[in-house]
Amino acid sequence: MKYTCTEYREEMLLLSLRRQLLREGLSDEERRRITEEIRELELKMDMA
Repeated sequence: MKYTCTEYREEMLLLSLRRQLLREGLSDEERRRITEEIRELELKMDMA
């Protein structure tokens, strides 16, 4: 199985988004936006 640069970037983006959710002081709108981005990325990566 080949591991591509695109897959690596997607994984790093997912990690970054998950870390952002841990930040204190996020507004409900920011939390919703980040959660939606995570969901979309997981679907793209066949993780859902």
